Amino acid sequence: MGRLLAPAAMAVALLFPLAVPNEYYLYVAALAFIMAISATGLNLILGYTGQLNLAHAGFMAIGAYGVGILTVDYGVPFWPAFVASGLIATAIGVLAGLVSLRLKTHFFAIFTLCVGLILSLVIEKWSDLTHGTTGLIGMQPPAAIGPIRFDTTMAQYYLVLAFLVAALWLMRRIATSIVGRSFVAVRNSEDLAQALGIDVFRTKLLAFALSAFYAGISGALYAGFVRFIGPDLASETHTFDMLAFILVGGIGTLGGPLIGAILLTILTQSLQFLQDYRMIVFGPLLILLVIFFPHGIVGFVRLRRARAHA
Repeated sequence: MGRLLAPAAMAVALLFPLAVPNEYYLYVAALAFIMAISATGLNLILGYTGQLNLAHAGFMAIGAYGVGILTVDYGVPFWPAFVASGLIATAIGVLAGLVSLRLKTHFFAIFTLCVGLILSLVIEKWSDLTHGTTGLIGMQPPAAIGPIRFDTTMAQYYLVLAFLVAALWLMRRIATSIVGRSFVAVRNSEDLAQALGIDVFRTKLLAFALSAFYAGISGALYAGFVRFIGPDLASETHTFDMLAFILVGGIGTLGGPLIGAILLTILTQSLQFLQDYRMIVFGPLLILLVIFFPHGIVGFVRLRRARAHA
């Protein structure tokens, strides 16, 4: 049953554009996929390594602004700018990790929250580079790859879906590798991991860098899809949104961030008619989900399956 789930989900995703009545649903689904990629990166350092990085949205904004600045202001083609943005986010993530990972538990979380606030302020105030509060507009869609063009919502949906599949495949390879087991060992007990010969600091730094890379790539995809970005993208609110995706879907699981991103995106879009009052409904629903599914939806399914086979 479990082996058929991934192919079935892939078939649904491929056929989804043929079943929806208009492009709005494709737009929402593509945004959910982009946020799922970023949440997958956050889940790597939080769920597998046990480090709460509250600057994650800042690294996503770096990827988005990297593509925007390089393509709009300097005329760099989209795909070289896309790769560069992911690398820039990773490099800045390494620099931030070299300092922040010397702290532990809530001290690390508070420090990264400050890093995120600094990144948000830099984006907002450095108007000569980032265009300040005006934001970046006029970005072009992703450039064509051979005969394949990405100037329609459907084409961009499939492009984002391809990146999502690649991101999940890579995360699965990482999680099941020796490196992934090192991440989990550090999460469970840093002292025990060190006794086993694992370089704890280097392991956490690698997780931080990979997490920042996922955030940067998702930000670059976001910029190419939405074609407008502002300083609010770096807000800690987006980090907390991704934390909600992970908690609802299942922390430390491969499919948790994806399931959480899709479900909560559908829920928030369904409550749009309530306008400013939608959080009154959304908040209690989220609390109920966390109460009744403390290990997330994926964790709940795994627990039920384990009990059935016991």
